[in-house]
Amino acid sequence: MANTIINSPEAPAPIGPYSQAVQAGNTIYVSGQIALDASGGQLIGEGDVQAQTHQVMRNVQAVLAAGGYTLQDVVKCSIFVKDLGHFGTINEIYGSYFGQGPYPARETVEVARLPKDVLVEISCIAVK
Repeated sequence: MANTIINSPEAPAPIGPYSQAVQAGNTIYVSGQIALDASGGQLIGEGDVQAQTHQVMRNVQAVLAAGGYTLQDVVKCSIFVKDLGHFGTINEIYGSYFGQGPYPARETVEVARLPKDVLVEISCIAVK
């Protein structure tokens, strides 16, 4: 089975040697998304965890849509945060994108540093 590379012009281009997502069979693996805009790759919401989390979720949605998936197809997310003190805010915004659920499996991990010094990064796996 060949893998399919998924790219969306509605999400920021990768900033390294990776794809926005890879589809293998009926599963799509979305690379970690950060709060960059798609048009110019500029950071959205510098120092603002709310603005960054919304942008990250919009980027995740755009990559999923390019592969024909939605957040309802997501089975697993990984959230990386600069400061777990922001967990409540990130969790509330993240949850709002999934509505009443079902919610995917997930972990949230505090890390020392993220690309472009963002406050949050989210990756996911979706299955049809």
